[in-house]
Amino acid sequence: MSSNQAFSALQVGVLWRRLNALMDETAQTFVRTSFSSVVRDNWDLAVSLMDSQGRMFAQSSRSVPSFIGTMPRTLAAMLLRYPAETLQPGDVLVSNDGYIGTGHLNDITMVRPIHRNGRLIAFVGSVFHSVDIGGAPSIDARDSFAEGLTIPVAKIVRAGVENEDVVAFLTENLRAPDETLGDIRAQFAAYGLCITRLLKMLDAEGIDDLDRFVGEILDRSEASMRRSIVAIPDGVYGDSLLVDGFEEPLRIQCEIRVTGDSLTVDFAGTSPQIDRPINSVLNFTTAYSAYAIKCALDPTVPNNDGCFRPVTITAPEGSLLNPRRPAPIWGRHLSGHYLPAVIFSALAERLPGRVIADCGSPIWNVYFAGRLRSGRRFVKMFFMNGGHGARPAEDGPSCLSFPSNIATVPIEQFENSVPLLITEKALIPDSGGAGQYRGGLAQRVSFRVTAESPVQMTIRHERVRFPPRGLLGGMPGRAGRDYVNGKLVAAKARIDLAPGDDVTFETPGGGGYGPPAARDPALIATDLREGLVTAAGVAASYPAVLPRVVSDV
Repeated sequence: MSSNQAFSALQVGVLWRRLNALMDETAQTFVRTSFSSVVRDNWDLAVSLMDSQGRMFAQSSRSVPSFIGTMPRTLAAMLLRYPAETLQPGDVLVSNDGYIGTGHLNDITMVRPIHRNGRLIAFVGSVFHSVDIGGAPSIDARDSFAEGLTIPVAKIVRAGVENEDVVAFLTENLRAPDETLGDIRAQFAAYGLCITRLLKMLDAEGIDDLDRFVGEILDRSEASMRRSIVAIPDGVYGDSLLVDGFEEPLRIQCEIRVTGDSLTVDFAGTSPQIDRPINSVLNFTTAYSAYAIKCALDPTVPNNDGCFRPVTITAPEGSLLNPRRPAPIWGRHLSGHYLPAVIFSALAERLPGRVIADCGSPIWNVYFAGRLRSGRRFVKMFFMNGGHGARPAEDGPSCLSFPSNIATVPIEQFENSVPLLITEKALIPDSGGAGQYRGGLAQRVSFRVTAESPVQMTIRHERVRFPPRGLLGGMPGRAGRDYVNGKLVAAKARIDLAPGDDVTFETPGGGGYGPPAARDPALIATDLREGLVTAAGVAASYPAVLPRVVSDV
């Protein structure tokens, strides 16, 4: 196909799907050859393709949304250090700088240029989470220097040869370097597969100018998003919410301005940055705001840079959602994961059939660190999901992650890798917010320390003071709680656990959608029979329909 030939809609659609299938194959190669549980089981990763101009146009379907949103911005920062024309076949760039990357040091971004006939045509990039990144990341960190090792933009591979200096630097600073380096090298293998397949695909399709083809994809996606924005009446739509924070609650303020076929999301009025590690850098803020807009306005059209040309996202510099370096950022999701909720709520009156109630997020996780019986050190992370927010025509699913899409590790596999026994994992009745459609249930997860020496536990949880909100008349979900040996503990803490100690986490429940009085009594009766709600819970949330419900059970 010549470079001046037009692409039909069919050609664009078919090849775009082939490219995304290639990204799925690349991601699967990474996962199959990875060393860590966080990649292999949690899928805390992303893989994407960007053209020679750095425009993202394809990604793996199980990519973490924030990683997809930040990767092109990270590439732009990398190219300031290593201009595109200086890159050689086989080079791989690396960085985990939170302020140019995904928002914290534990995520490592790598990009490899793709050359064809001696000319740079694209980049394949990936991000993965490393549980350990050196240092001692802490909920008490007062700046980003205390949060671990920062890898500046560097070449971890030069013309196909590993850079021994970068590898040595990682080896000497990480507690489990074999695991992290194993994941890094697994990506090298995935890149090789991706490049071979991509070049064959372009040859088979007769695509000589990939940038021009990408332009077609981006233009079509942009046009679709603009049509979706135009359908919303011009105006200003706002919402705000309080987040738990530390000593004092913090505010996230959102204003959405719609003008013709363009849209601006502005977070002016949000609390100033704080000297605790829950600040969300602008990259992360932008990524999750754009994701929310895409979900609400135009979810079915291919996801790429074109979708966001009509969208502008701003946050005041020095605020919780755009901190100045070196503000601590380790737990940036504790602010950033709220952004879809506040955006959906702002748009709810205009788009009632396209948004959901608040979910039991930011996602809950816990870090355990200690020694195995062999004496070897371990650092493991365990994810737990709260209830999903109720949807416009359905109850919210229980224990489902949103806006992040991290998977959970099988219990047996987790117990196999650490000296911890999971003694309970159960749904919590009545934890989903009442409404015409009920919020998803939360879960209770309990651990017992079976180690012979103390285990250090680090938790950083939200939705303890302020539970997930209901939407359009729906009721809030149940707030989260953390216990050690049956006693309530702070939701952001580092605690030394002794052998035999018991820990219990109760995640937040999802918010309800629509007024509870509108709920079908048959659905309430079904919930009662299945143990998802109790009679007392029904009496409190649905008093008007209780007699009919009791007669149906």
